[in-house]
Amino acid sequence: MSKPGQGRLSQEALDLYVRISQQEPVGPGEGPALTELIDWRLVAVDPQKPNVPVVLDPNEALRRRREAGLRRLAAEADALAAAAEATDELAIHFNRSKWWSGPGSEFLAEPELVNARIANALNGAASELLTAQPGGPRTAEQVAIATERDGAALERGVKIRCLYRDTVRDDEVTGGFVAGMSSRGAQFRTRIGPFQRCVIIDRREAFIDDYLIPGAPPHAARHVKDRGVIAFICEAFEHTWRVSDVWEGTPRRPGDVSGARTTALQREILLDTENGVPQKITARRLGISLRRLTTEVKHLREDVFQVPTLAAMTARWVRSADRLLIQDRDRYDGAA
Repeated sequence: MSKPGQGRLSQEALDLYVRISQQEPVGPGEGPALTELIDWRLVAVDPQKPNVPVVLDPNEALRRRREAGLRRLAAEADALAAAAEATDELAIHFNRSKWWSGPGSEFLAEPELVNARIANALNGAASELLTAQPGGPRTAEQVAIATERDGAALERGVKIRCLYRDTVRDDEVTGGFVAGMSSRGAQFRTRIGPFQRCVIIDRREAFIDDYLIPGAPPHAARHVKDRGVIAFICEAFEHTWRVSDVWEGTPRRPGDVSGARTTALQREILLDTENGVPQKITARRLGISLRRLTTEVKHLREDVFQVPTLAAMTARWVRSADRLLIQDRDRYDGAA
C-alpha cells in the first residue's frame, strides 16, 4: 500500500472510496486507506460518525492537489535560484583560492598591497637584502625612500646587493643614489639584457613577478616563503650577479673595457646586428628605446668604424679586437 502523500493512490484506497460512495461503513483494518483518502481530500469525516465518511468531488480534489504541487515546485525553483546566487558568490572565492600554489606562495594583486608587504619585509631584514630591478632608472622620490630605508638596513648590519639594467648607468639620479649607497657598503651591478625581477630578504622570503594568473594586473606579485623555491630564486640571482658588471655610480665612459673602442651595450647591439636580429627586438632585449638604439648604431658606423653602410660596419666589427670581448664573456658565462 502506498503511503499518504505519494503521487498515486493505492488500490485499497480506490476500493474504499467506491464503497464509501455506496454508503458502506469503513471496516476494521481500513484505517491506512482512509488516511490516504483524507490526505487527498477525497473524503470528509464527521466526528460524530467516524465510520461513515462522506465522499468529495475527485476533480476538485485533483485541482487542489495540483495547485499545491505547483506551489511546492515554485518554492523549490526559488530555492534553486537562491542557491545559484550563493554558488556564484562562492565561485569567486573558489577561483581566488586557485591563485594560491600552496602555503608557500601568496598572490598579491594590488600594487599598494605589494609595496606595503615588501616594505614590511624590508624593515624586518636582519642579515641580507638581494634585489634585481630590470626596470628603468629610479625617480627622485624613489631614491629618497630607498636611501632612508636601505640606509637604516645597512646600519643594522644588513648586507645589500642590488642588480640594475645596464641602461641606468646613463641616469644621473640613479647614479647619485648608487654612489652614495656604495660608499656606505652596499654593492651594485648592472646587466645588459633581460633578467627576472625579485626581492629576497634574509633568504627566507622573496617577492617575484606573477606568471600564474592569466590577465593579472601588471604589477601583481607573489610573496614566496617556500624554502626550496627561495633557494632556486637565490641561485638565479647569484648567477645573474656573477655575470654582471660592478657599478659604483660612476657615469658611463666610452670604451668601458681597457683598450676597447666600444661599450658593453654597443657590443650587444653589434652582436645582434651580426646575427641579423631586427633592431626592434634588440631594443626590447636591451631595455632601450628604438631611437636610442639607432643613435648608437649611427655612432658606431660613422665614428667608431667610419664606414658608409651597416654591412661594412658588421664586416669591420667581426674582425675587430672588441669582438673577442664577446667570446671572453661567453666563456665566463659558461664557467659560471
